[in-house]
Amino acid sequence: MTTDAQALRSTAVPAERRVRIRQVSGAGAMTLGGAAGGALALTWLLYERILAASGVLGFWLSWYVIFLLMYAAMAAMQWDKLAVRDRVASVALAGAGVLTCAIVFDQVGFSLARGLAAVTHVSFFTHTLANAGPLSPMADGGVLGAMVGTLEEIGLATLFSVPLGITAAIFLVEVGGAWARPVRTLVEAMTALPDIIAGLFVLAFAILTLGLQHCALAASLALAVTMMPIVARGSETVIRLVPGMLREASYALGSSQWRTVWNVVLPTARSGLSTAVVLGMARGIGETAPVLLTAGYIKGLNFNPVNGWQTSLPMLIFNERQQPDANDLARAFGAGFTLLLLVLVLFTIARLLGGNKPGELSRRSRRRIARETVRR
Repeated sequence: MTTDAQALRSTAVPAERRVRIRQVSGAGAMTLGGAAGGALALTWLLYERILAASGVLGFWLSWYVIFLLMYAAMAAMQWDKLAVRDRVASVALAGAGVLTCAIVFDQVGFSLARGLAAVTHVSFFTHTLANAGPLSPMADGGVLGAMVGTLEEIGLATLFSVPLGITAAIFLVEVGGAWARPVRTLVEAMTALPDIIAGLFVLAFAILTLGLQHCALAASLALAVTMMPIVARGSETVIRLVPGMLREASYALGSSQWRTVWNVVLPTARSGLSTAVVLGMARGIGETAPVLLTAGYIKGLNFNPVNGWQTSLPMLIFNERQQPDANDLARAFGAGFTLLLLVLVLFTIARLLGGNKPGELSRRSRRRIARETVRR
């Protein structure tokens, strides 16, 4: 017995080794680099020597396609079909993400470079264009009035469109019935609605018929018409992804449908709902035609959203871009860069409010649950 125990102890047990699925080998790195370099050389040869084409975006898109083809061909010489498909798919998705980020950074950098003469002045963010003319120095004009107008208009439009969009999504997913199909058809039709149609509708109905003034409130109504279907479609998709077992568990505990939606479905889909809100804000914050028809354009500052014309950043960019003076052109690009920064701030706030992961509870929710647990 002792001999058997000693034999078992002396038997060498192989140590466990963690399998790293995303580990990049030397051959994989060389294949990736060779395909990228070869695609770059071939694309340059086609663009500069054979086709005499032009355009930075077309150049990099062509490089991306050639890179994928060359990488697939080189991978097929080394690995089996399953590994080739997996590696090509991973590289394609990663490359698309990098290319998209590069395009975004290029647009931000281009706007900053063309508007650097304006954004370097602190007064550009604290003054309006009320006292600035075509020959005025760069320090005399700013985008304060346009920033206030944009924040008020997109804030009111979000206040109008988000509750309607999420309510429509809840109706389509949780309630349904005979009215579900007409509502879904209407939402899909409104998604493709031209933005200027929304502005004309608000102009004809709210301003000319009901007597509403040209103001930020009218502009927010037009923006809400364009934002609501985006929020509704995105929210519907996210709510459908909530597992049905969570609803069944809530019903089994005696909860009503309303309590199940409010306490189970919406908190679980909070992160996705915040993404839907972000998409809706992205649709409305850069619109020019609806704002032009409903809010007008002034160079001064107007804090009142229900009285008087008001300027937004897209309108300021549209107006200053048409001016021939170099200072006006720099102000237009500076306003474009300011709009990008404003969008980034709003999107960051929306993501922080929505949470990082689906179903993840916020600190406030965790504290409330802990208090209720202690009471019981």
